[in-house]
Amino acid sequence: MKNVLVILDGHIAKHLMKRMIDLNNNFNQYDIIYTDDFILEDNLPSNFTFYKFDPTSYSKLSFVLSKVVYQDALVVLSTKEDTIAVIENIRRNYKDLNFNVYDKWNIQLDDTNIQYYRGNDVLSNGLMELLPNIPVFAQNIGLKQGEIMEVKVPFGSTYAYRYIGSIAQKDWKIAALYRNQQLLKVKASLIIKPNDIMIIIGKPKVLMQVYNAMSKTIAQFPMPFGQNLYLYIDMYIQSDEEILRVLKDALILHKRIKNSSLVVKITRHSNVTMINKITTHLKGIKKVIINMDYHNKGMRNILKEDKYKCDIGMIILTKSLMANKTILKDILKLKIPIFKIGNENISSLKSSLILLNDDKIYEQISPILFDISSQLKITPKVFDIDPMGDSKREDLISHLNNLGKIFNQKIVVVSERANPIKRLDEEQNILQILPIKETMLKKRYIKFLTTDSDLLSFDSNKFNQILIPVIDDLN
Repeated sequence: MKNVLVILDGHIAKHLMKRMIDLNNNFNQYDIIYTDDFILEDNLPSNFTFYKFDPTSYSKLSFVLSKVVYQDALVVLSTKEDTIAVIENIRRNYKDLNFNVYDKWNIQLDDTNIQYYRGNDVLSNGLMELLPNIPVFAQNIGLKQGEIMEVKVPFGSTYAYRYIGSIAQKDWKIAALYRNQQLLKVKASLIIKPNDIMIIIGKPKVLMQVYNAMSKTIAQFPMPFGQNLYLYIDMYIQSDEEILRVLKDALILHKRIKNSSLVVKITRHSNVTMINKITTHLKGIKKVIINMDYHNKGMRNILKEDKYKCDIGMIILTKSLMANKTILKDILKLKIPIFKIGNENISSLKSSLILLNDDKIYEQISPILFDISSQLKITPKVFDIDPMGDSKREDLISHLNNLGKIFNQKIVVVSERANPIKRLDEEQNILQILPIKETMLKKRYIKFLTTDSDLLSFDSNKFNQILIPVIDDLN
């Protein structure tokens, strides 16, 4: 949370205060210095602290300035003399603080760390845009309601260290990305890093949701893939026992993973007794939506339609449905993570685990290891296991350790010279996180000849797994 100093008076201050309260998202701690009670609103947020005194008095202002370390400041005053006096007071305590000043007098100070909001210029520019054949500034494009937004990616954001191609962009789009004062070409293989500045465009309400998700740190998965968990039930293929078990598992995930809703899609429903059992089991549980397919559309068409309609963030599938590789290829194209139900009990999970393989692939999915671990309250574990001892993964291990610090989680790294699959099989009560790639879905006639740990893990049904869509070709 940033500490922000705001110094206000005058009629503009009244409107500014109302706007600040309307858009308050509790990401900042505001210290407000004011001189007249008329700027105050009836309902004041808890993250606003108010001080009533004349800010031109350094002895009074220095008390507030020394209270905390401020990361930003905003000065909006009604006279030029007061504005300059307050700037000088701030500079006595903060020599290099970057802050913003409302200026309608064209103040000229030798201070490169002050950004002036020239009121007269802004007003004249707005009036000029009413005339024909005049260029329109970005802030006033369209409905003038915020269709274009600038977002800075903070450390710990679930969008950090993600490839742009792996992010579902429904009703919004990443239009530009700036890094180290340079504009980078936006492409699917570009990885987003902390402190990147992105220009995003789309529906204003959607942009606010994206901003909120991007600005927060942990506990965001299944975002940015989507908001909801999605349980697919095919009563023709799945047994009654399998359905009841996966229903129980889905409810555990719904309770422990941050999501808006659990959508239960029931297809090819011929067993009325089983349908009654499902509805009874789900009765009274908040944010559970039962969705029936009455038209026998087929799994491919249903998922394609429901991806956006139901805002699917992760689809939950059992072993019998995972056997359909054609459908899995369709899910891969839709870029939806899959929760693959294993033989172990979800309620007994103690660790999340990734078995390192391709560095670039596992760099993409590494933030999810920490995000899901924090939500399920389990320990993140990394296996760096090579039977020949030839692998060099120091950079990837360092990257994972840095992420662990950002997410404030202690990571367990196991480095051994052993058969990775045999060593993995010794584990119990783990949630394995691995990529889902096209090569994993191809028919393999002689499975034991492969040495790819991702393929061998995918073939195993012992552990519960989260399969994350990734970008194979980063060129």
